[in-house]
Amino acid sequence: MPSYFSELGLSEVRVARLEAIGFQEPTAIQVQAIPHLLAGHDVLGQAQTGTGKTAAFSIPLLERLELECDTLQGLVLTPTRELALQVTQAMRSFNLKPGARILSVYGGAAIDRQISQLHKGVHVVIGTPGRVIDLMERGALNLTALRFFVLDEADEMLNMGFIQDVEKILATTPAERQTAFFSATMPPAVRRLVKNYLRSPVTIKVEPEVGTTNPIDQQVYQVPPHLTKEEALLPILELESPASAIIFVRTKETASKLTETLVSAGHSVDEYHGNLSQSQRETLIRRFRSQQVKWVVATDIAARGLDIDGLTHVFNLDLPDDPERYVHRIGRTGRAGKTGIAITLATARERYKLRDLEKHMGQPLPVQPLPTLAQIQEQRIARFTQLIQQTLAGERLASFLPLVSQLSEDYDAQAIAAAALQLAYTSIQSEKSEQATLQVLSKKAPERPAKPVKPTRTNQRYENRDSRPAAPRHR
Repeated sequence: MPSYFSELGLSEVRVARLEAIGFQEPTAIQVQAIPHLLAGHDVLGQAQTGTGKTAAFSIPLLERLELECDTLQGLVLTPTRELALQVTQAMRSFNLKPGARILSVYGGAAIDRQISQLHKGVHVVIGTPGRVIDLMERGALNLTALRFFVLDEADEMLNMGFIQDVEKILATTPAERQTAFFSATMPPAVRRLVKNYLRSPVTIKVEPEVGTTNPIDQQVYQVPPHLTKEEALLPILELESPASAIIFVRTKETASKLTETLVSAGHSVDEYHGNLSQSQRETLIRRFRSQQVKWVVATDIAARGLDIDGLTHVFNLDLPDDPERYVHRIGRTGRAGKTGIAITLATARERYKLRDLEKHMGQPLPVQPLPTLAQIQEQRIARFTQLIQQTLAGERLASFLPLVSQLSEDYDAQAIAAAALQLAYTSIQSEKSEQATLQVLSKKAPERPAKPVKPTRTNQRYENRDSRPAAPRHR
């Protein structure tokens, strides 16, 4: 298998550009897809999120564009605006200077501006089905000269009910176009789409290599009957202390409620769902990427397209009904060779969903009880110890040595160290979150009332006899 982009048939300037942005070795999906797409074949690619699908279709598409022609040549459809923005950002990073003119179109943004940019001439459009159709109906988007069509996340298009829109768009494109579908799964409806619109496609399926370690550590916690899921989440968060996490919930109302609970407990968190405007979403994503916000509570709208470097944890407050949606959720972490942790909260009534999930994933998902206060404190101390060791190895330590020397004239060295540690621990450990966790774990399950003793037939007979009025005595 080729280990360098230079072996895939790309131009030298493109390879140089990829190396300049840190792309050294192609992933499996890129190795298999790029040569076929460069050769003009239709491609059906199946691979999980985080395997490099975006680069697999973006790089050959950019290579084959005729930049001297101002007509629209490439269209990439994505199910969400977040994914459209992500693909646009990635494609622009692969672009040369001067290079292709690339435009993203999606709902929630000013359509007049998008129309103006289309009139100026673009080579590639990346957009959501609804906005693409809107622009077509307004006469601003003409697909009659389209040469390349890419459907990204085809299975999610199906889940979100966009398949008819996709077919409507495809019907207006030239029959001789080159078409590529990429999907994490391949349900029957997607296969029918492939049969109708792809010509003798090269099928590529990338699976994890046998013997490799799953980069995502999947854990399940049992929610006790006397606690809500929101309450049960608090001690788990305190144990894990994730640097960056997405917490998936089922509804917008739950997202708002949980965000309020976590903020009141002293955590850095915000909510992400369909009620937010596009500008609000973009602002939140920027804050999340820059670590101004550590955690985001999100509905499934964020399961695709929200690609955050360094995301350490994914939490499922609610188990999705579709196992594939679970796969897409946890695929936000453990990407590009990194490890990640996916934690799911489940009640006793949701055990059947867990069994279905285990069958789908092909691995057991053992259920564990909530962490105890002792386990949480042990983990805190371990993290704090690691932080101290990193500080001792740092360069800034020397600037504090004169202060230590001055304090040593009046205090014992161990006392000085203990005081410094207390200050440092207080600064990194939220008292609010500690108290909220303590309050949850101090809750006790209500005692069940004793069941009444069911009377036996014999006892009932005697009770009935004793309760009868005494017979009159005759003299």
